[in-house]
Amino acid sequence: MNISNKDHINIQGSKITVIGFGRSGEGAARLGHYLGASVFISDGGSTNAMVERTKELEAIGIQIEIGGHTEEIYNTELWVLSPGIAQDAEIVLNAKARKIPVVSEIEFASWFSNGIIIGLTGSNGKTTSVHLLNEMCQIDGFSPVLVGNVGTAFSEIILADIVEVQSGRIYVLEVSSFQMECILHFKPFISIFLNIAPDHLDRYANMEDYIQAKINMTTNQDEMDHIIYNFDDPILKSNFIDILPQAHGFSILGNGETVFTMSATKIYDEQHATLIQLNQIALPGRHNLANALAAATAASIIGIPNSRIAQVMSSFVGVEHRLERVQEINGVTFYNDSKATNVEAVKVALDSFDSSIHLILGGKDKGGEFSQLIPCAQNKVKEIVVYGQAGEKISTALRGAVKLEQVSSLREAVEICHLRAVPGDIILLSPGCASFDQFTNFEERGNIFKSLVKDLA
Repeated sequence: MNISNKDHINIQGSKITVIGFGRSGEGAARLGHYLGASVFISDGGSTNAMVERTKELEAIGIQIEIGGHTEEIYNTELWVLSPGIAQDAEIVLNAKARKIPVVSEIEFASWFSNGIIIGLTGSNGKTTSVHLLNEMCQIDGFSPVLVGNVGTAFSEIILADIVEVQSGRIYVLEVSSFQMECILHFKPFISIFLNIAPDHLDRYANMEDYIQAKINMTTNQDEMDHIIYNFDDPILKSNFIDILPQAHGFSILGNGETVFTMSATKIYDEQHATLIQLNQIALPGRHNLANALAAATAASIIGIPNSRIAQVMSSFVGVEHRLERVQEINGVTFYNDSKATNVEAVKVALDSFDSSIHLILGGKDKGGEFSQLIPCAQNKVKEIVVYGQAGEKISTALRGAVKLEQVSSLREAVEICHLRAVPGDIILLSPGCASFDQFTNFEERGNIFKSLVKDLA
C-alpha cells in the first residue's frame, strides 16, 4: 500500500491492523472495512463490553483479538494506532522496525475527508472551546460536527459522510497531543492552540516533547491555512514566529493585533464595532473569555457573522464535567469538574469560585506538580480530600500547607466533604489526574460523582 500521496491512497484489498478497541479503533476499523480493506483489530485488554462488540464486528467480517497481542498484528500493510498506546511501547517499536507504517486514527480518517477541518488543541479548555465553535457554526449553509477527543471518532463521522454526503461540512476536532504523534498528511484549514501547560509528563520524556506533539498539528499547513493561538501564552508565542500559515491571535490581556479585542466592559471587532458586552456572556470564569475569543476568531475566519457569534456567547453555559453545577444540598453546592485532569485545570477551577471550597483530588498520576496548588488553595480551600493511585503523592506535596485527608475511594471523599461542609461552602471534584486507576474515563468518574451527590440528597 502506497500512502505517500494522500490524493492517491487506495486501501481496497489492503491489510490493515488497528491497535486498540476503543471508540477510535472501532471507528477506524469500520471505515477501513467499508472501503474494502481486510481489517484486524488487536487489544491487550478484555472486558465484557469488548466481548459483545467483538461479536458485532466479526459478524460483518472484521477479525478481532482481545486479551493480548499475537504475531498476527505484524501481518499487515498499515497500522492504525490507538492514542492510548505510547510510541515507545514494545509492539510499536517492533512494527516500526519491520517498516510497517504507523498512523493515528485522526490521520487515517483525514485521508477520506472532503470538508473543512478545524483542529483545536491545548492543555486546558479544549472541550468548552470546541462546543462553543460548533454552536457558532450552526447556521444555514454550514453543517458542523464535533469529533475527535470530544467523544466521537473522526473515522465514524467520515464513514457516515461517505454513505450520505453532507454539504457545507465542517469537522470541529478536539485534538490531544497523543493523536498528533503519528500524522503524515493531516492538514487542518484552521489550527487553534489555546494554551500550553505541563501535562502528560508520565507519557513524554520532557516538556519539549509534549509541546512538539501539540505543534505537530501545523506540520502540513501552508499559506492558504490559518493558525490561531493565545498571545498571552509565552510558549505558544515563541513557537509561532515566521510561520507559513496565516497567523491570528487572541488575548484577554490586550496583547497584539487580534480579530476581536477585549476591553474592561466589552469585546469589539477590527472595525471597533461592539460584538458583545462582557456582562452578557453566559459562561462564567475569566479563562472562558479566552476560550470564547479563540472560538470566535475561528468562526469569523470561515464567515460566521458576528450576530451569530454574539448569540452563542450570550447563551452557552458550558459542557458536562467541566465546572458543572450538580446540586445544592442544605446550602452546600456540589460541582463536577471531572474533566480537570491536570494541575493547571484545577488552578483554573479554584480561580472560578469565591466561596470556601472542599476540594476532591486524585486518580492516576500524570506527572503533575501538585505543590503548584498551594498559593490558590491556601486562600480559599478549607480542606482537600485525596483518593486513588496518586493519593500519596498529592498528600506529600500538599500536607502541611492545607488541611488534608487521604481516603481510598471517590465515594469516601464525597461523604467526608458532605459531613464537614456548612451552608455557603462548595464541594468541588476537580481531580487533577487521569481517571484510569478506578474509572474507564473522566465521563464515568463525573457521572459516578453526580450519582453519589444525588444519593446524598
